[in-house]
Amino acid sequence: MTKTRRMMEAELKLVDAVCEIIDARIPVSSRNPDIDAICGAKPRMVILNRIDMADPARTRAWADHFKARGFSVIQTDCKTRRGIMDFSPALNRLLADKRRHYAEKGMTGKPLKVMVVGVPNVGKSTFINQIAGRKGAKAENRPGVTRGKQWVTVDQGLLLLDTPGILWPKFEDPEVGLRLAWTGAIKDDILDLETLSSRLMDLLWREYPQAIQDRYKLEPDAEEETAALLSPTARGFALMERAARKRGFLLGGGALDTERMARVLLEEYRSCKLGRFTLELPEEYNESRES
Repeated sequence: MTKTRRMMEAELKLVDAVCEIIDARIPVSSRNPDIDAICGAKPRMVILNRIDMADPARTRAWADHFKARGFSVIQTDCKTRRGIMDFSPALNRLLADKRRHYAEKGMTGKPLKVMVVGVPNVGKSTFINQIAGRKGAKAENRPGVTRGKQWVTVDQGLLLLDTPGILWPKFEDPEVGLRLAWTGAIKDDILDLETLSSRLMDLLWREYPQAIQDRYKLEPDAEEETAALLSPTARGFALMERAARKRGFLLGGGALDTERMARVLLEEYRSCKLGRFTLELPEEYNESRES
């Protein structure tokens, strides 16, 4: 992480703008808090990626939030190329002054250089490949694939710098680690699998109860509401037990196979079989910053 940060700081003086790709499902947790300090006053673009997996209404709210902070914002789904064609027009608007400056200096046609940053597994390399129209940057659906910087030529007027995903040494808020694990940005073993899934079940039950009720045939239960007073994990685990029973996930002697249910919940969340969810709200972010 330290090596990557030093590399980014060294390359920053060579680029005209910084494009930060974040996961639309967790717009705060998928942002490295050091990026703002690293980038300083460079023109900035935020790309809300994986909008196909996020709550559309909340994605719009997040786009408005970042625009209000002075960022250029586009929304993308790299799998279907949705939003990809918005990148160049948005970048040209963002760097209109830079292009005029180059023209005044007799450097018309000088390519713009843009650094692409983000935490692991938010889709940086896939995004770059879509923009470039070829496989110029290594991309896989697992964290940590990009190991070093890679310059990718989009055309004569644009160069993109792909950088390794950069996390931070310590999560100030443990919820950040949970959300990164739920979305696959870091390994599941940040916590015991059943604890990890119990916390996800609890959050989805609170934020999107109808989706959980419909998928697992569950109804509100007074005992679970009491369990919630003890801990989010307790309520989530109680819900997982009921879901496991509904699915027929049983071990020898009739015991519930909650580990299997935990794996199923994570898989169905990540594959959007449960629905399209955004796990953070702009107003919560503002409140946390103001407190």
